[in-house]
Amino acid sequence: MALSDIALCSRALIRIGASPVQSFDDGTAESEIAGALFAPVRDALLSAYGWRFATGQVVLPRLEESPLADYEHAYQLPNDFLRAISAGQGGKGRGLNFRLARGALHTNATEVLLTYIFRPDEEEFPPYFDTALMTRLAAEFCIPVTENTSRAETLYRLAERDFERARQIDAQQDTPGRIEDFSLINARY
Repeated sequence: MALSDIALCSRALIRIGASPVQSFDDGTAESEIAGALFAPVRDALLSAYGWRFATGQVVLPRLEESPLADYEHAYQLPNDFLRAISAGQGGKGRGLNFRLARGALHTNATEVLLTYIFRPDEEEFPPYFDTALMTRLAAEFCIPVTENTSRAETLYRLAERDFERARQIDAQQDTPGRIEDFSLINARY
């Protein structure tokens, strides 16, 4: 079942014994707290790991203005960009040396294929990520809503556990990485 931002926040609030919200601007303290904290907590959790469901690739458009030093070209990052994983060219998603600076990717390559973490719609989150996000939101909401620091500490521990569980599940959604070129392996043949 796909959950919206409001549904995720409401379930997190219910976990701490607070009332669910109907919108981020319904005038309650819970809605103000949820509205202020949801986006940064969501983006931080998405950025914290290379989630398979939030990984994309895109050819970047080159900017007219070149970097001042070190690299020859600058490229515009996508609007939904959260974190770079790798960059490549010629149909390969890795292998380029690059630097992110001031909202652009700098490199010497004349073409860039960026592999990155993007911000998917909440309805696209898999259930394991929903659970990790709801637990983290409950931890973040706990002190401003309940003023209970011991409960918040417990929720942060649960959030870490749910995050690790979600990472394990997500890691199984892809072919395991392998060593492609390693001198010790090549010496055996």
